[in-house]
Amino acid sequence: MIPVLFHIGPISVYSFGLMMGIAFLVANYFFAKEMGRRGLPEQAAGTVTILALVGGVAGSKLFSLLENFDRFLADPVGEMFSSAGLTFYGGLILATLLIFLYIRSKKLSFRKVADAAAPALILAYGIGRIGCQLAGDGDYGIPSDLPWAMTYPRGTVSTIVDSAYAHSQGIAPNTELAEKFRQMYPNRPMPPDIPVHPAPVYETLMALGIFYFLWRIRTRPMPAGKLFSIYLILAGVERLLVEFIRLNPLYLGLSQAQWISIGMMGCGGIFLYLLRNSEPERFEPRTQMRTPRPGDPKRRNT
Repeated sequence: MIPVLFHIGPISVYSFGLMMGIAFLVANYFFAKEMGRRGLPEQAAGTVTILALVGGVAGSKLFSLLENFDRFLADPVGEMFSSAGLTFYGGLILATLLIFLYIRSKKLSFRKVADAAAPALILAYGIGRIGCQLAGDGDYGIPSDLPWAMTYPRGTVSTIVDSAYAHSQGIAPNTELAEKFRQMYPNRPMPPDIPVHPAPVYETLMALGIFYFLWRIRTRPMPAGKLFSIYLILAGVERLLVEFIRLNPLYLGLSQAQWISIGMMGCGGIFLYLLRNSEPERFEPRTQMRTPRPGDPKRRNT
């Protein structure tokens, strides 16, 4: 894994931060295109993207601290300013609130803006998970013996569990992962560096698949808000499933992210039901004016 890509003088360029930046730039491009196609002001896309960036990072860190409150109590400053530990749903909730308030202030339709943003949201999520994979920030899965299982020895949250080996690398052993290995493979010798499911890779692939689907159906006539409702359901299913192979605290048998996923899926389903009799929106295709060439017949006004 490559948590730090390179250095520019005293400045370190982190793989996770770089991929986050790429994710927001790419998402803003597709979002602005959709805003224009739907007859909404494209310049608003930039402001919405900035609000998503600020709210996304702040909300992700806040929810991560709440999800790992024991680690926060043990080292408040270290956990608060650590590059590891960002919970996507926390960012989604806070960013959505900020964007909703901004859209209301501009007297725009939240449902229409949400539809325009839906494909870009899942694409940004998938690109962001590439950053998690490169950083090895603990978003990987449980121990696995599958052929494509991976180790993250140099990750922000390492998969090294052997104490002597970990101390020789200047890191703390991953005791949580070691305990999970003992539960899953009680009669198997524990390797010093445990192979795990590359969950960020799974999520990137699923996110790209969802993006492709949403991008293909976005031009079909449908009521305002339906595309975003479909996004909520598909994004919720994706995260619900991947959480079964990740190491996270459980609450009544499910992780915090899984409960939020169920909430997202439920909201998406309710929105679809409420929109079942709504009139679909139709967008006139844009026509481009061609510059007349010499010899072209002149058109007369009729």
